[in-house]
Amino acid sequence: MNIAERYVRLAHGIDTHVQHFIDGYSGPPQWADRTRRAPAALLQETQDFLQHVEDVPDAGRREWLRTQGQAMHTHARLLTGEKMPFAEEVRGIYDIDPLTAPLDELDAALKTFEDALPGTGSATERLERLRDRVSLDNADVLRVAEPILHELRRRTADLYGLPAGENFTIHLVTDKPWGGYNWPLGNLQSRIDINTDFPVALPGLPGLLAHEGYPGHHTENAHKETELVRGRGWQEHQLQLLYSPQSVIAEGIATNALDLVMPETEVQAWLTGELAQVAGLDPQDIIAYLQATKAREDIKHVSGTAAVMLYQDGSNEDDVVKFLKHYNAVNEERARHSLSFIRHHRGYVYTYSVGQALVKKYVEHKGQAGFGELLKQPVTPGMLANG
Repeated sequence: MNIAERYVRLAHGIDTHVQHFIDGYSGPPQWADRTRRAPAALLQETQDFLQHVEDVPDAGRREWLRTQGQAMHTHARLLTGEKMPFAEEVRGIYDIDPLTAPLDELDAALKTFEDALPGTGSATERLERLRDRVSLDNADVLRVAEPILHELRRRTADLYGLPAGENFTIHLVTDKPWGGYNWPLGNLQSRIDINTDFPVALPGLPGLLAHEGYPGHHTENAHKETELVRGRGWQEHQLQLLYSPQSVIAEGIATNALDLVMPETEVQAWLTGELAQVAGLDPQDIIAYLQATKAREDIKHVSGTAAVMLYQDGSNEDDVVKFLKHYNAVNEERARHSLSFIRHHRGYVYTYSVGQALVKKYVEHKGQAGFGELLKQPVTPGMLANG
């Protein structure tokens, strides 16, 4: 049995215990063995896998598989009932440390944000009114997305190339804990879902489509399928594991995606010009929203701090909701929606903030060519953190 088959079989075994562990798989169906194994058997299987990984000749491939295997080993330990601190869980599964924010820093950042919001009333009320003025009717979301995707795809193809035959479809969905999602389907195809539980704000739509599509998740998956699976025969990359270090890199790429194809000044001009006209929105409202969003950038690690409150400090859900309401300046419904994501995904919340920082630092050092490397080569959070 080759190392890729061992990897895929082990992942499917863990997926029978850990819901949504596998995000996508397009490899040989006979490898997708969903025979439910006891946690102790899975633990032994991960230990055996890690031993076989050391025989992989390519150093980069070996390190990637080793790090993914260590994540599966952590899952198996948890499944056997082993108790571990939340920070150890995050490190074991994602190859990163959880990040939180001191309250004094959050308070100062929140004050700056509140001062940037127009109008009167609480920060939550002013933000809701402003968001309402720049949000799209659900019936308009896909129409407005068309010119955005056209431009993002053109720029991505020019800067990083796109494999022939890649494509995705977009669907509007409801009742989800996330705002957008890319489902990798294999054969260079994806499905992108946009959640409309809350109205979609125009100023966030280019970032959302870059994150999920060009040059984010879809682009990364298509390039790695082309370069690694078809080019090198590394079939482990036909499998996407959600709760693993793989997601730190994927979210790091996606959270930086828009910046890597379009400078912030161009995004602002696009939103207040062509896109405001297409959407039928007032450019001045968009400018005000963008200014508030910019002022909000220093309110960092709110979800990460909330996760520590919940899973490390033992805070009750009402206290966590109160914290999320206050520092995100949102109403009860939005705060509980955020809590739902944390409840659903636990340490996954750190893949965004830590992944963004790791990829941003790497690209600052390597330039756009470095971003192109990340789209095509297997790397781990530890590899990026260590230079």
